[in-house]
Amino acid sequence: MKATWRWFGPSDPVTLADARQAGAAGIVSSLHHIPDGEAWSEDEVQRHAETIGAAGFRWDVVESIPVSNEIKVRGPYRRRHIDNYKTSIASVGAAGIGVVCYNFIPVIDWARTDLRYPLPSGLALRFDLADFAACDLFLLKRKNAAAAYDAAMLAEAERRFRAMSPERRAALEATVLAPLPGGTVAYSSQEFATTFARYEEINEDDYRETLLEFLREVVPVAEEHGVRLCIHPDDPPINLFGLPRIAGSIAQLRRIVSGVRSPSNGVTFCVGSLGVRSENDLPAMVRELGPDIHFAHLRNVTRESDTVFHEAEHLGGSSDMAAVVFALRREELRRKIEGRRDDQIPFRPDHGHLMLDDVAKADTRPGYSAIGRLKGLAELRGVISGFDLAVEQGLRV
Repeated sequence: MKATWRWFGPSDPVTLADARQAGAAGIVSSLHHIPDGEAWSEDEVQRHAETIGAAGFRWDVVESIPVSNEIKVRGPYRRRHIDNYKTSIASVGAAGIGVVCYNFIPVIDWARTDLRYPLPSGLALRFDLADFAACDLFLLKRKNAAAAYDAAMLAEAERRFRAMSPERRAALEATVLAPLPGGTVAYSSQEFATTFARYEEINEDDYRETLLEFLREVVPVAEEHGVRLCIHPDDPPINLFGLPRIAGSIAQLRRIVSGVRSPSNGVTFCVGSLGVRSENDLPAMVRELGPDIHFAHLRNVTRESDTVFHEAEHLGGSSDMAAVVFALRREELRRKIEGRRDDQIPFRPDHGHLMLDDVAKADTRPGYSAIGRLKGLAELRGVISGFDLAVEQGLRV
């Protein structure tokens, strides 16, 4: 497995030199300055790749080329945005970058309700559906929002909202509407309402078919240019705002992979996202999806309940990280025997805790401080080394 590091570009307070000291061997990055739906030129991609190369790294994974709302809702500019996406894939392939991670989450890319939840190991990201519902109902005041929640959740959301200070209400709304770290789309409450209105009445089957139509268009281009696309699971993999999320279970991922069968249509295996759902058997999912896993996010979550979770330490939490890593290493060994060129799966530590002297820094991105990810990467490399030593000694793993 190749240890990689998420780098957000020249403005990232965690530098490429820091990534080197942390033990990374490759870089995951994107062209965050290009708006969603616009094309990436070969020159833009090459310049970014050269910056990464000058630091002694290879740009291994693009995370991500964002899929615009126009594509997701079949808007009037959908055709142009899909053509631009094809151009971007071709530019990435021309630079020799073999993997593109993307997501197809409606409206917002991820959802958290607390970015600094205190734990003994530092400050963590957390999601609580009751707080989310309070924001949806009473801060965003989304039309017909109550229909998305049962009576008990409606009552708890109202209780939570009434108990919140003005400062907490403002922080909660900003957190719910915050873009992915490095993302280009940040909504005001009015912009959110306008965007959400474009998604109303979309059901799961329709939304999945929109994704498959998109893949039927772009996967042949990825094949032509030697690029492997891999969808990131929904984060979290539960329906929010009453909208369908279509990449959070083995059945859903199976439909996506089989819907456009190609070596260029695969999955980003995110332990944290998939681990939110207790019914997901993660090692079994790796065994089934293994040939189609092109990238891995190795982070962990602790499920406090069916509707509440927080980011755990990488080897802690509710998912057996060691079992997942062992399953991924077995897949790599299978690929090597098969003679696949992609017999090494890139992975990165994700969403480290904010800890030690990073806590006082004003410019850290939520989940992407240096020390928490360094700690996680060190732990993960230890697990991988343990697996490899056991294999060398002929032990059953």
